[in-house]
Amino acid sequence: MLLWMLLLTLAPGRGQTGVPPKAFLLLKPPWTTAFENEKVTIVCNSPLPPVPGDVTWYDDESFMTKGSKEIRVKKSGSYRCRTSGSSLSDPVHVEFSSGQLILRAPHPIFEGDNVTLKCQGRSKKVTEKKVFYKDGQKLRREEVSASDSDAITLQSVSSDNGLYHCATPSPWWDLLGPPEYTSNRLRIQVQELFPLPVLTASPAQPVEGGPVTLTCETQLSPQRPDVRLRFRFFREKQPLGSGWSWSPELRILTVWREDSSYWCQAETETHSVTKRSLRSRIPVQRVPVSDVNLEIQPPKGQAAEGASLVLVCSVGKGTGTVTFSWHREGEERSLESRRVRSQSAETRVAAERGHEAGTYYCAADNGYGSRLSQRVVVTVRVPAARPVLAVGAPGARAVPGDVLQLRCEAPRGSPPILYRFYRGDVALGSSPAPSGGGASLNLSVTEEHSGNYSCEADNGLGAQRSEAVTLSVTVPVSRPVLTLAAPGTRAMVGDVVELHCEAQRGSPPILYRFYHEDIALGSSVALSGGGASFNLSLTKEYSGNYFCEADNGPGAQHSEAVTFNFTGSSRNRIILVTVGVAGGLLSVVSLAALVRCIGTQRKSEGLPAAGTPSYSPSECHELSLTRPSSPGAQELTRHEPAAGAELQPVYSNVGPGDGCLYSQIWSTPHTRQNSEADSPRMHREGKEPIVIYSELKKRHPDDSAGQASSRGSIHGDDMQSYENVPCTSSAWGR
Repeated sequence: MLLWMLLLTLAPGRGQTGVPPKAFLLLKPPWTTAFENEKVTIVCNSPLPPVPGDVTWYDDESFMTKGSKEIRVKKSGSYRCRTSGSSLSDPVHVEFSSGQLILRAPHPIFEGDNVTLKCQGRSKKVTEKKVFYKDGQKLRREEVSASDSDAITLQSVSSDNGLYHCATPSPWWDLLGPPEYTSNRLRIQVQELFPLPVLTASPAQPVEGGPVTLTCETQLSPQRPDVRLRFRFFREKQPLGSGWSWSPELRILTVWREDSSYWCQAETETHSVTKRSLRSRIPVQRVPVSDVNLEIQPPKGQAAEGASLVLVCSVGKGTGTVTFSWHREGEERSLESRRVRSQSAETRVAAERGHEAGTYYCAADNGYGSRLSQRVVVTVRVPAARPVLAVGAPGARAVPGDVLQLRCEAPRGSPPILYRFYRGDVALGSSPAPSGGGASLNLSVTEEHSGNYSCEADNGLGAQRSEAVTLSVTVPVSRPVLTLAAPGTRAMVGDVVELHCEAQRGSPPILYRFYHEDIALGSSVALSGGGASFNLSLTKEYSGNYFCEADNGPGAQHSEAVTFNFTGSSRNRIILVTVGVAGGLLSVVSLAALVRCIGTQRKSEGLPAAGTPSYSPSECHELSLTRPSSPGAQELTRHEPAAGAELQPVYSNVGPGDGCLYSQIWSTPHTRQNSEADSPRMHREGKEPIVIYSELKKRHPDDSAGQASSRGSIHGDDMQSYENVPCTSSAWGR
């Protein structure tokens, strides 16, 4: 008994009220109309088989008997039954007719069924064609379907289909009867296939914003277990889910108090029966907001100028529709207000020019009072602007040994700013500016420091690179050397003398200027370094001092002066050139030598030259050669010719006041020994340079050009021709 009650409690379709399912009646034979004296048996059934002797029978609401589940009836009436495990069944009306013609309907009939009504006579002799009526109106054959003349079929009947009857003419042999036989009036007894569905919620009082499960509850008749039902749910007029479903349940993930009116539908698979529930209001519980929090992005409230500042307001607890608002202290109006069904919301503020700095907070309200968040201080950081690099040199030029200051400064940017310095892509170093402004880097300049320089400013919001500044390191020129080169061994008026000026060191381009005394002769540019030359066409006016100047920007350098004197145009001309040697060049600096001179014999007249003493071959005089002291005899500096080059004549005055003739001097090829001997260092040590004397020139009889030249010279007729007389050096030393 206890097991049976438990199964009954768990039976499908059992309502929430605990009412047991209905019992139901079956007829044998399955017709609700019978002729008098026919036997009709009624059977009481329930979802669970009734206990024998536990069935109660009723006739027109009156108790009939209690006992067996079957009874036999003989009179018309409405019969019902009930068992201990079921509720009272729907009534079944059984009609017993005394007429000659009856209209029968099957039992049971459910909503949506197709029903066949059969018109039957008491005697088989009643075979005339039957006519069917509904509510007194004759039915046309096209309105119903019929398999034979004694029956009609009604499609998808409902609980209220009206009154039906049938009729047929009386047979010819029944002379005493009515002209027409008429059947009983029949109301089709349509049972409910399933009751109206009821919508229920689980939990019965869900929390707003949380889930809820809706169930569309109904109960199919146990006599139709093969019927399938499908379901659909609604909120107000809006369908929920994906539409029709075979499941009577629907889970809603979020339920709101404002949308608490729900209902559902149930229908058969054939769409023949559709029923909807009543509207149900689900009592949704709302939770007041609490734990309001304001979060700033980027973190710590440090926003970059030009970027968006994101303010996120959230609640730890609180359901339903929440109104969020954002505020800045000192302003009456809120920045923005937003109403959402969520526990968080955000707004964006454009951070421009630092005006958005300040203290922010937010508020949240879902109808139970506003709650405020904590205060958050917002600072707006300005990205570093493109810096400017300044190089501490006029025109960005420097010379080796200078100490330059590289100064980098960004005109705008929030501190701290880190400055980095570069030559090309090579990092030179970095310097921070904790309080903003610029930073510097000192650079000791060498020749290798020429190039493009730039700097970078970075305050964490993106590095900015300056424009490149080109630094040129200029090596100052060294003191140049001036060299005069005449064509051949003699220089005459009209000859072109090449003046060559060259500085051994110095960054190109180098400008060379050439001077005669203090008068500028001209200039020449050596774009790639090295020396430059200037060609001079000789006249008498060009005797005197020559020097050159080298200039590449940091400062001009002058060469030592070269004295170049010449007279006349004869081969017997007297030419005076005083030279000096510096840095490995040939020089007559301080030569003290005793020279034994062998006198020359005058060929033409046998007389000594006027004003010039003669010497016998055996005699020898000691002559002292010293640095010329005349104003025009200044030191000359020139380069030695390269190995294998043609030797050029260099002239020097050899004691004209001591009775010797002018002697031609030749420079020797440059060797390590004589280079060291001719160096200024040797002069400082008291050593004299080596000088080689040539033979005296002898005038030949056919030297007419020389005679003409001699007559036009400064000395005139005093100049004589001499034979070459070997000279030997008697002594060298100081």
